[in-house]
Amino acid sequence: MDTPFNLTKLLRENIKNLVPYSSARDEFKGEASILIDANENAFGSPLAHNYNRYPDPLQHQLKHKLAHIKGVPAENMFLGNGSDEAIDILFRAFCRPGVDNVILVPPTYGMYEVSANINDVAFRKVNLTKEYQLDLEGIENAVDEHTKLIFICSPNNPTGNTINRHDIETILNNFDGLVVVDEAYINFSQTKSFTQELAEYQNLVVLQTLSKAWGLAALRLGMAFASTEIISVFNKIKPPYNINQATQDIVLEALDQVDQVNGWIKQTVVEREKLVQGLYKLDMVQHITPSDANFILVKMNDPRAVYAYLVSHGIIVRDRSKVELCEGCLRITIGTPEENRILLEKLTTINI
Repeated sequence: MDTPFNLTKLLRENIKNLVPYSSARDEFKGEASILIDANENAFGSPLAHNYNRYPDPLQHQLKHKLAHIKGVPAENMFLGNGSDEAIDILFRAFCRPGVDNVILVPPTYGMYEVSANINDVAFRKVNLTKEYQLDLEGIENAVDEHTKLIFICSPNNPTGNTINRHDIETILNNFDGLVVVDEAYINFSQTKSFTQELAEYQNLVVLQTLSKAWGLAALRLGMAFASTEIISVFNKIKPPYNINQATQDIVLEALDQVDQVNGWIKQTVVEREKLVQGLYKLDMVQHITPSDANFILVKMNDPRAVYAYLVSHGIIVRDRSKVELCEGCLRITIGTPEENRILLEKLTTINI
């Protein structure tokens, strides 16, 4: 960048001056045997596991375990109620309602736009190219002095492809705001994570999740990785106990199963290629975008009719046919071998 990155300059004034909520447990150090400070039920909870005490607000044990798996220090990590909480905090921390703006690169994950609307922040859309890559010139022209965030999903949802790494690095090197790289599907890609570049780029925020490859969507645990200065902003704004104890306990247990998860990832990639081959045998299929995710974007004849037919047989895919640059497309998540077999079987019987 032309000038040194200045986080303080990016922050909203009210966030700079914000005094965060201080829980009772924040106000002392050391061990305690009697906890009568937080108005909890001292007798326990009506469950086999006692959930009467408030959880660790900064999830130290869970972050330590994730740090070992992710190769990122715990102090560079924020845990949220899904990645959506991290996205919302970015808007609240850095974007002044009615003044600032963010850059979106459609087709992409819809929550960036929803969060912008919720926070009354303008968004400027710079469509991806026909190859689903960044339009660097378009992004450069869209940025002004009020642009605070650029969101890039890679591998991208709903297209499935990885965004050119050099292009992302070009933006990181030339944009004075924050570049948010959403890696929800990184586990299914052979591309290395941008978490390895945190020391290189002070304006980088990387989002990941345990909802996809780790199979923990119901627990809603998202991760943001960034400089310690940015993470401190996240922790300043978040609710004091944003990750409940049950989620922390279950995720800690799940993180012991790395080998099982890696096996599922490998199987998903194998099934992805088998499904692509099977779909290309159907006359209705025009094109399938090469995917680095656990889904594929399939362009086909009369996608609305195909969608309705599948629904009538209890098979739900995602209709993306009205999304710009995804015209005529359905997004299909990679299922189990049996689910994929049934899908292909039903598609061979449709008459359109």
